[in-house]
Amino acid sequence: MARAVSLGPHIPKTEDAWVFAKPNAIQAVGVMSFAFICHHNCFLVYSSLEEPTVAKWSRLIRMSIVISVFICIVFATCGYLTFTGFTQGDLFENYCRNDDLVTFGRFCYGVTVILTYPMECFVTREVIANVFFGGNLSLVFHIVVTVMVITVATLVSLLIDCLGIVLELNGVLCATPLIFIIPSACYLKLSEEPKTHSDKIMSCVMLPIGAVVMVFGFVMAVTNPQDCTHGQEMFYCFPDNFSHTNTSDSHVQQTTQLPILNISIFQ
Repeated sequence: MARAVSLGPHIPKTEDAWVFAKPNAIQAVGVMSFAFICHHNCFLVYSSLEEPTVAKWSRLIRMSIVISVFICIVFATCGYLTFTGFTQGDLFENYCRNDDLVTFGRFCYGVTVILTYPMECFVTREVIANVFFGGNLSLVFHIVVTVMVITVATLVSLLIDCLGIVLELNGVLCATPLIFIIPSACYLKLSEEPKTHSDKIMSCVMLPIGAVVMVFGFVMAVTNPQDCTHGQEMFYCFPDNFSHTNTSDSHVQQTTQLPILNISIFQ
């Protein structure tokens, strides 16, 4: 929020920056779905509650979703207001390396990942144990499976330096089925409610929407990947005069001269 005020006015706005729902908006649906996916942790988290009840679980879910939606809206709005068409898949790539405030934000995000990763690893190991080992792992297999999961995740993270494509693919291939397709299909299969029941109607709507997002989102993520700086600093991080090229939807190039930035805006 602070950088939206201090940095935003110094960054030129891209052409058609406020056009709503461009064709690649379906990729954003996958990313947003991934941001709210928690289904794979539900059983483990529910079991960890003190005196778990459906009422307590429902209250916890509602509070978590509301807080998550608020945080996502604030970050997304401030990020896009600041950078418009220059916004990267990983918002941190838009900020300069000498920005101490954003560096602290990166540190906080790193702590979040460190604290979240064990839970995701635990779920993955639990699934492997249930599917391949009947739910029971000896100490040796427990260690082997854990090391394998961590090794695979580490190798993937070392090979890919763009977070945007990871979020898009995870969103359309993992989050979308878990949020839209599988729950709707299971409810339609198992529910004894009449076809005109509101829950069944909602499931009938969500199921095809999820299928469309999954298929088209995957195709667009592969054929039309989002821009990535690959760790390079953005043009506005340099205090010297320069020009940059902005390409519109009609592929007409424009050159915009950016005034000298006062280095104090990054501090």
